[in-house]
Amino acid sequence: MMRKKLLLSITAVMLALGMKAQLSPIILGDSHVMLRMSQSSRYLLLPVQETEDIAAIAVLDGQNNMVQRLNVKLAIDRVDYWVPYDLKGARLMDIEFHGDRRQKGAVGEFVCWREMKFSDTFDTTNRERFRPLYHHTPLYGWMNDPNGMFYKDGVWHLYYQYNPYGSQWENMHWGHSISKDLVHWEAQPIALEPDWLGSIFSGSCVTAGDEVIAIYTSAGHHQTQSLAFSKDGGRTFSKYSGNPVLTGDVPDFRDPNPFWNEDIKMWNMILAAGQEMRIYSSKDMKEWKYESSFGKEYGNHSGVWECPDLFKLEGKDGEDAKWVLICNINPGGPFGGSATQYFVGQFDGHKFTCESMPKVTKWMDYGKDHYATVSFYNAPENRRVVLAWMSNWQYANQVPTKQFRSANSIPRDLGLFRCGEETYVSVVPSKEMLAARGEKLKKPTEACEIVVDTKGQTEIVLSNTKGEQVTMVYDAAAQTFSMDRTASGEVGFSEAFPVTTVAPTFGQIRQLRIFVDRCSIEAFDAEGKMAMTNLVFPSEPYSTINVKGGKATIYEIK
Repeated sequence: MMRKKLLLSITAVMLALGMKAQLSPIILGDSHVMLRMSQSSRYLLLPVQETEDIAAIAVLDGQNNMVQRLNVKLAIDRVDYWVPYDLKGARLMDIEFHGDRRQKGAVGEFVCWREMKFSDTFDTTNRERFRPLYHHTPLYGWMNDPNGMFYKDGVWHLYYQYNPYGSQWENMHWGHSISKDLVHWEAQPIALEPDWLGSIFSGSCVTAGDEVIAIYTSAGHHQTQSLAFSKDGGRTFSKYSGNPVLTGDVPDFRDPNPFWNEDIKMWNMILAAGQEMRIYSSKDMKEWKYESSFGKEYGNHSGVWECPDLFKLEGKDGEDAKWVLICNINPGGPFGGSATQYFVGQFDGHKFTCESMPKVTKWMDYGKDHYATVSFYNAPENRRVVLAWMSNWQYANQVPTKQFRSANSIPRDLGLFRCGEETYVSVVPSKEMLAARGEKLKKPTEACEIVVDTKGQTEIVLSNTKGEQVTMVYDAAAQTFSMDRTASGEVGFSEAFPVTTVAPTFGQIRQLRIFVDRCSIEAFDAEGKMAMTNLVFPSEPYSTINVKGGKATIYEIK
């Protein structure tokens, strides 16, 4: 007993001094290990090595009930970073390593056992030079699709696909952040965790009185749809005991997006199913009736259809309102990988009818890094506000950050405009970005807005002292806008990254608004007829701008 107390006292002193308390793995085989949690700290900090295979971890409580499964790339011979596991009564971890152990050495010698540490805190202080200053990012870990976005009581809620156990895709949860101005975000506790129906894939939230209802994809052996309810404004959720509420007959059956349709006094929902979108109706969101499908032969079909949205936009200058169906696709984007296409037409509560010819493809953004675009439910002033995931599946897991991966685009408001015989969706920076403007600057900084008044043919070159540069060209005669990032900085992490993207302008551009933020450049026609979003990773900020055929005004973003 005295020896046990002494060991516990030594461990307590080590923790107080910030020293590592080494764990003793129980070796059960070449790839099987157990760890006992005999301490009282809040977290076990897990060391991650991103080039390794995943280790499958089953977490057991004091009665040997499994409480969680997670996949972590535990460090074999070096540590890239640590991630926290909230112990919450965990008493045993059963760990199975994948991959060829003959190439990795003896499991008992893996560096992870020496580098795991107990702690009551986890430091989320930014350690990344590429972390944006005014775009939303997770405090740590991986983020992809925005989910469940809604506005209620003056607060914008953003959920997102989240891996808290590494900065690459895995272990899908719903992360959560809130904002009062769409620019400055505050991290919240995880909203939804995986359960025995599967990981928590993409979905949506609606507001019904004081209640917030989330519907999301449970991704287990098959993809099914589940409900969760919040009584505290979306901070915490309780899962519905009758889950799943909707099942399908195809492998890719996900990303439900419901809305109240006042025209039919019922809920409608659009959901991605392979390479089409299915539309449902319901009185209570628990029982869903299939209404119709859309997509066969329409638009781009080079990849899987995902993350749909369906909403009405009011017309301008006496034009009738139209319905817009957003369809994110991967792969198949205009310059490879993932992108957002859309269709314009009419919807009667049962069937969406596209007004364009089937082969017409319309892209919401012509950059490489604009995907999973969906809108906020219940946005004020009848606005249709969207956010996108600012990355591309071709290289999202490899971009040069480690503490976190991925940001969201700036908020954008959607509208309609006509060009020739077609109706298109206009995209402009939300008015909150105007409110974020600060003082005028003499030269670009790592986080700024550049407004360029064009005079026909215009060339804009952003560069730094290392010779890295991004070249943007508005060709008035050809009615195109292009962005060349082939010499923008770090580009070697993927062959798909160094590229020039080109967008049609659908007429003249009189003014460009260009948003620069450490690792991204978003360019807009001020009237909304063109948008282009691209990541960049310069070794130092772009500090020089040269403009031919136009005049630039630079603003800080506060």
